[in-house]
Amino acid sequence: MTDIGTRRIFSEEHDIYRKSVRRFFQEEVVPYHDQWELDGQVSREVWQKAGAAGLLGVCTSEEDGGVGGDILTSSIVWDEQGYAGVNGVGWALHSDIVMPYIAHYGTKEQKEKFLLAMTAGNKIGAIAMTEPGAGSDLQGIRTNAKKEGSGWVLNGSKVFITNGTMCDVCIVVAITNPEAKSAAHGISLFLVEAGMEGFKKGKKLKKLGLKAQDTAELFFEDVKLPASALLGEANKGFMYLMTELPQERLIVAGVGTSASEWMFEITRDYVIQRKAFGRTISSLQTVQHKLAEMKSEICMMRAFYDQCLLQHQHGKLDNYSVSMVKYLASDLQNKIADQCLQLHGGWGYMWEYPIARAFVDARVQPIYAGCNEIMKELIARPIVSAK
Repeated sequence: MTDIGTRRIFSEEHDIYRKSVRRFFQEEVVPYHDQWELDGQVSREVWQKAGAAGLLGVCTSEEDGGVGGDILTSSIVWDEQGYAGVNGVGWALHSDIVMPYIAHYGTKEQKEKFLLAMTAGNKIGAIAMTEPGAGSDLQGIRTNAKKEGSGWVLNGSKVFITNGTMCDVCIVVAITNPEAKSAAHGISLFLVEAGMEGFKKGKKLKKLGLKAQDTAELFFEDVKLPASALLGEANKGFMYLMTELPQERLIVAGVGTSASEWMFEITRDYVIQRKAFGRTISSLQTVQHKLAEMKSEICMMRAFYDQCLLQHQHGKLDNYSVSMVKYLASDLQNKIADQCLQLHGGWGYMWEYPIARAFVDARVQPIYAGCNEIMKELIARPIVSAK
């Protein structure tokens, strides 16, 4: 299911790029990943190697300092991370969530300051939305920035921030107009740089899974921000977030789908060689039927995801479709993880087996980028609304 050249939405050039990305993961990420899991983060060196290999800033334009590829090219990096079975490198968030905000809403000076360095892997990006008391409800945030002279003073805290420990620049979501008619009309985005006085990174959080991916709390105590730190226009941050969130949800779906395919393949290899009752367990009808069920579901998921990816490439992906694909792909990923672990038997419960890691890594997928309960709310609205 991971063979190169089998998906019609990709060109020959895409397939050539995929080969180089796959080789990079196998040579530069997989051999070091066990140590990174113990460290709770990857090395800075691998970020710079990824930049040199053209894996970062893929769909940011060359004019803005990126590689200049399309979203299909960028999605290959998401796919191949899933196929490598590694979780530590936060490149999708950096390249396809953080960088687009700067490319789409940043000033010329902001783009020049950050994007080229981010494409090279010399600056690592993060985005800070979630707070201890506000997860999927972005309008419930309490972090605030108050005008002071020509600049701003930022106070508050964020939690569960991917790349939080290593980030050099972080997009921070903050309330700037508490008197607005709704919270959505009073939110702004700021570019906060590591080393700014009052910006403190908490300890790396100990998570159930994604152990090589640094995730941290961030604290802002009277951080004085210059006017140039404002990203886009004041009080339009919520609109920017709603515009960019569909791509984040598509990434979750892409990672989930590729992870499901990879889990299926390693499980197929396992049952073909594992013997019980004097024969390989792949000869048992119950195992064969389970493999057939899983492959059928994954193939349907891949077809829907590829359709959504192609729509996004042409600027036609709607919020309802991306909510469906995110919810379905992340739910399926957890279902496949559970069933594949079961087929591994007791060995599947051992951390040394990749399926054990895949099982715990999958659990967060239905939670972030908007929990799946919120996705169902978004899907249901047009179904029950009056025509």
